[in-house]
Amino acid sequence: MTASAQEMRDDASPLIRMRNVRKVYRTGGTEAVAVSDVTLDIHEGDLLSIVGPSGCGKTTVLKILAGLHGADGGTVSIGDGHGSFVEGRDVGMVFQQPLLLKWRTIAENVILPAQILGLPLKAARERARDLLEMVGLGKAGDKYPFELSGGMQQRAAIARALIHDPKLVLMDEPFGALDAITREKMNLEMLRIWQESRKTFVFVTHGIQEAVFLGSHCAVLTAGPARMADYFSIDLPHPRSLDIKTGNAFGDYVKRIYRQLDMG
Repeated sequence: MTASAQEMRDDASPLIRMRNVRKVYRTGGTEAVAVSDVTLDIHEGDLLSIVGPSGCGKTTVLKILAGLHGADGGTVSIGDGHGSFVEGRDVGMVFQQPLLLKWRTIAENVILPAQILGLPLKAARERARDLLEMVGLGKAGDKYPFELSGGMQQRAAIARALIHDPKLVLMDEPFGALDAITREKMNLEMLRIWQESRKTFVFVTHGIQEAVFLGSHCAVLTAGPARMADYFSIDLPHPRSLDIKTGNAFGDYVKRIYRQLDMG
């Protein structure tokens, strides 16, 4: 990858720095390379979209960032190296399925990470109310998951990921199970939540248009084992509306990803 494609920024120290990261899964004496070479910087406040074919290793990269997997090669550094980033405490996760506990109310689901981390519950409940308002569920705190639509449940999962005030939020194809119309609405909500929360998000998707629409930056991974083919900033105005998808600039970014994936 060329330095120009990588677009490493020197204006500030990155929150996350990955260099030549490699991951190998070993089972029964056999080895499967899941990630062969990923290099990128993520700065505080970025919304990085990671796009690539299904099964290419995107989720593995996310698990390495979450501290759930170690890398078998290369280096990963998060924070400034002086204890400013606490693994687990400073990471929030949103999965493809909301994974809400059906016997707890929405508000009780949202405060769960705070309870696990031993944070003060009074403050957590107050923050949960604020977060539910932010994600458009201000009147749903006393409801149970089965009373909410899929999109509303995923909003609750986003609020839950933010309850402990993490510095980094990792999202693994969180809208992949939604219908197309709900997914478009959630994309708009995602951008609003990102801008209001001012958090750093890493959003994994195999939707090329979704990657461009959401991202402040985009990393393109090839078919597995994952190799990073491209990394670029997305210079589209905010706030973004769905109309932006009809513009030439949006189309140029989509074509750039198509070319890297040998699709155009």
